[in-house]
Amino acid sequence: MCGSCGCGSSAVITLLPERTVPAWMGGQGRLSRRAARVHHHAHGNLLVADFDHKHDPADFEHSHEHDHEHGHDHVHVVGLSEPGRTVELQQKVLAKNDDLAERNREWLRERGILAINLMSSPGSGKTTLLERTTKDQAGKMRLSVIEGDQETALDARRIQAAGSRVIQINTGVGCHLDAEMVAHGLRGLDPPSGSIVVIENVGNLVCPALFDLGEEARVVLASVTEGADKPLKYPHMFRQADLVLLNKTDLLPYVDFDVREYASGLRKVTPDALFLQVSATTGDGMQAWFDWLRRRTPAPRD
Repeated sequence: MCGSCGCGSSAVITLLPERTVPAWMGGQGRLSRRAARVHHHAHGNLLVADFDHKHDPADFEHSHEHDHEHGHDHVHVVGLSEPGRTVELQQKVLAKNDDLAERNREWLRERGILAINLMSSPGSGKTTLLERTTKDQAGKMRLSVIEGDQETALDARRIQAAGSRVIQINTGVGCHLDAEMVAHGLRGLDPPSGSIVVIENVGNLVCPALFDLGEEARVVLASVTEGADKPLKYPHMFRQADLVLLNKTDLLPYVDFDVREYASGLRKVTPDALFLQVSATTGDGMQAWFDWLRRRTPAPRD
């Protein structure tokens, strides 16, 4: 359950088949196709389905009665008007997530892998940014992606076609990724030491900011088509950022957007975050983004 909006947290995790394994991953072989359907309850139940084989749709059903027959630790909240009840539940949910996030962080550090949590509103250009990064840094940067969306694998296929290895997480009604989903995604990707994993979170300027995923840094992507007031309207999201990218700057001559107003609002909310202007479509300003990633990428470990 989301700590603020109460959304459900089931997820379907799919590792897309790739045509060819890049040289840095070890050769010319083909990757197997795998998928896992994950049901996150209070006890963390998990159903796994192999998409290389045919299954009856009933194999994926996981009913409320099934949960109770197995005695899982569900949380039933009564008397929500009682002082402190809702807050207590939220604290328990976030505490569990934070514990799992620390495990993810340790897992990544032990392997020398940089994880970036990329967050934005829908349509800001996260996928285009990753496509451009993959293509422009081919042979220079080892990049893989955990792609979060409520439904479809459209963005994952775009990133895959650009050349990155990608795993899709569909959250259903969920409005954000959480640490447990990312843990399954990391193990499915199995990224190599000295590489970068970008976690493209679900498009949302609210809930993703609440959930630590085990990342090393947080990047917030905005676009000039959204309006210059977003840092002031969504301060918690921008306050979490290590880097803020303003995308689609090639459209500045055609939209009503004041960069100075945006930068001023951003400094009021998060004075220490780095601010870069880019166009993922034309490539303008992208080298500074590439350099920022490269400076933080650990050296490969034996």
